[in-house]
Amino acid sequence: MMPDVDIFDPDDLVEFLGHDWGGIRNIWLRLRVARNIAQSGRMTIICGTMMPWDIEKCADYPFFKHVYYLNLHCDEETREKRLRERNWSEEEIQNHKNFAKRLLEIADDVYDPPMPTIDTTDTDVAEVASRIKEWVLQYA
Repeated sequence: MMPDVDIFDPDDLVEFLGHDWGGIRNIWLRLRVARNIAQSGRMTIICGTMMPWDIEKCADYPFFKHVYYLNLHCDEETREKRLRERNWSEEEIQNHKNFAKRLLEIADDVYDPPMPTIDTTDTDVAEVASRIKEWVLQYA
């Protein structure tokens, strides 16, 4: 849908790094790949859960004028079902439910500009992708 944008998902690194989320996060938090891509005039989307205070610690962060955030959200029942399908533990599921709730609470205060939310509970994947594209293109 966006051939002029490079999109990366940290989950793709699991094959190489296992479930070392700290290691995976460190790879993307350095923002080096995104910086190099930006120097060629292209936009980069990094999927995954990253907080502004973690991104701001990245060595390459000062090279970016803006980093934008988008929240893909679903209701708790759907989230629990999706996480169970990924074999998450009860503790991880509860932690993620709490985290998702907190993201909604801080979206307007912690993120600059405020972080919009797309509800994926009952929304078709193609529609979610279309909304993401619309959001991205406003910054192109």
